[in-house]
Amino acid sequence: MALHLRIEGIVQGVGYRQWFRRRAEALGVSGWVRNRSDDSVEAVIDGAAEAVEALVRLAMNGPAGAKVDRLARRAATADEAAAISPGTVEILPTE
Repeated sequence: MALHLRIEGIVQGVGYRQWFRRRAEALGVSGWVRNRSDDSVEAVIDGAAEAVEALVRLAMNGPAGAKVDRLARRAATADEAAAISPGTVEILPTE
């Protein structure tokens, strides 16, 4: 199950990407995460449906210091899913 996530709120400058990567790795989910220039965080994740859904639930809260106002989700496109390196969660540069 591959999803594209856009997380909005106080999600930059609070360690959100590193926290997200650790949680994804613990759940066996692969993908990438990055800050966006509009102060949101974007991620594309792939894994077993139960693990992906668990990560989405966790992402609604984030680490201490984060305040998630909105989490938008959609199915990842074929190109987004193809860009995932299995077994890894990359932190990409801001876009």
